[in-house]
Amino acid sequence: MTRIQTPTAIDEEEELDRSLRPRRLEDFVGQQALREQLAVAIEAAAARGDALDHLLLAGPPGLGKTSLAQIVASELDVPFVQTAGPALERKGDIAAFLTALEPRSVFFVDEIHRLARALEETFYPAMEDHRLPITVGQGAGARVVTLDLPPFTLIGATTRSGLLSTPLRDRFGIQARLESYSQVDLAAIVMRSAAILEISIKPDGAAAIAARSRGTPRVANRLLKRVRDYAEVRMDGVLSAATAQAALDLLEVDDRGLDRLDREILRAVCVKFGGGPVGLSTLAVVVGEEQDTIEDVYEPHLLREGLLKRTPRGRMATAATFAHLGLQAPENATDPALF
Repeated sequence: MTRIQTPTAIDEEEELDRSLRPRRLEDFVGQQALREQLAVAIEAAAARGDALDHLLLAGPPGLGKTSLAQIVASELDVPFVQTAGPALERKGDIAAFLTALEPRSVFFVDEIHRLARALEETFYPAMEDHRLPITVGQGAGARVVTLDLPPFTLIGATTRSGLLSTPLRDRFGIQARLESYSQVDLAAIVMRSAAILEISIKPDGAAAIAARSRGTPRVANRLLKRVRDYAEVRMDGVLSAATAQAALDLLEVDDRGLDRLDREILRAVCVKFGGGPVGLSTLAVVVGEEQDTIEDVYEPHLLREGLLKRTPRGRMATAATFAHLGLQAPENATDPALF
């Protein structure tokens, strides 16, 4: 029987995910240099009674950009207002948010790279001078009215900082890139999340989950919940290394953190295209996934693992790819990009 997830169940899952987010900077694991930079900037801004300088957080999905934005607001003890680039369709949408902000508020715009280029200019005077020009009327009778805004902090999050225009990017006084997490940090995150969820877990179980978490806290927490289910149903409820390995094998997550679609992408490059090169659009059609999803979600890990190469001619496999999939490399493969 197919189990349909009700809105209530979805809400509970989202609430559970929110409960795992760190609330203070001292609780945030990893990104040591960035945490120290933010700690200094936050303390200085709070001492002066000023709004924190505008902050741009870049990096792959799931590394904690939203959590950091919420932590900044919490540390400054100011209101937190959240939206996303695709939700801002007109200048009036931006004006509605900005004019409603309280002094020193944190205004968080997720996926800011998806903000329409024509709307970016609305942020320029707001970020620099705390002023918002608004055109009233149309045609020859139109006039510009400038509204004063309270000091505020714009925090933009992006997975693709290269898509931001230079004028917008340069207006962020603090620019940071979040990097993938080490297995040690991920194991610490798993242990912390397990304590919040009241899960009985051994250190070797946390390490086993961390090893297959693709360097991403969001993935680590997702796997933890699935391993917990397995431990409760099939085992004694305690998350050991053996339990974690058995559960992750059932989930088709291998020892390098690759799931089924990761392997389908690699197998398509190796088997259907002889190791490549193959264009991203063609690869997306073959595996039945969106180009942006492959590029933003799957490729970063495959590139870090040395299982995929980007070349001017397209994506190519490496010797490690054939070995990991248990495939024989083509005998006539002499391209240095392949080997």
